[in-house]
Amino acid sequence: MKYRNLFFDLDDTIWAFSRNARDTFEEVYRKYSFERYFDSFDHYYTIYQQRNTELWIEYGEGKITKDELNRQRFSYPLQAVGVEDETLAEKFSEDFFAIIPTKSGLMPYAKEVLEYLVPKYNLYILSNGFRELQSRKMRSAGVDIYFKKVILSEDLGVLKPWPEIFNFALSATQSELRESLMIGDSWEADITGAHGIGMHQAFYNVTGRTSFPFQPTYHIYSLKDLIDLL
Repeated sequence: MKYRNLFFDLDDTIWAFSRNARDTFEEVYRKYSFERYFDSFDHYYTIYQQRNTELWIEYGEGKITKDELNRQRFSYPLQAVGVEDETLAEKFSEDFFAIIPTKSGLMPYAKEVLEYLVPKYNLYILSNGFRELQSRKMRSAGVDIYFKKVILSEDLGVLKPWPEIFNFALSATQSELRESLMIGDSWEADITGAHGIGMHQAFYNVTGRTSFPFQPTYHIYSLKDLIDLL
């Protein structure tokens, strides 16, 4: 199959979100001496992640706003240990969002693979992340130069895996469906979403997932695998 357009997810596909986010949370956790309230940083982060996952689902279903998502995700861990302090949660949130886009950690082989692909294909980002963060994250990591366009769910008000965001991305980049490939680490958002509109997909299996409701077009365990595929 000859592709012309490659759509990449950003977080945990190109930019090492899980690592960068954890580092940022731990940095702010120490700044505000949250060991006063939690048994350990892992205790805090486990509480945060569980509620954050639920909130993103609610946000994707249109049940809460972006502002409510961000308010609850930072206040909930404190409330879970009996601390009602909205001001503290807001300060933590402000520092987190100021620091995280300055982190530059990338997924293994990201830059060398992008260097290989950029002369051969049109490269685009298709992400559910927030615009004020994604562009800064890409610049900090030095990967913004590889992509012709960044398409974000905020542009349309619809998250992956809904078909509208994929069709919007094709339209916004003047890309033909049959010449396009979606590459991402999220089975639900990236692979199921692309599959739903008939777009080919490359599943970047960073978690070692073994159960699949259908077979993706390609299955990779390293970005380096793309050099052999494309």
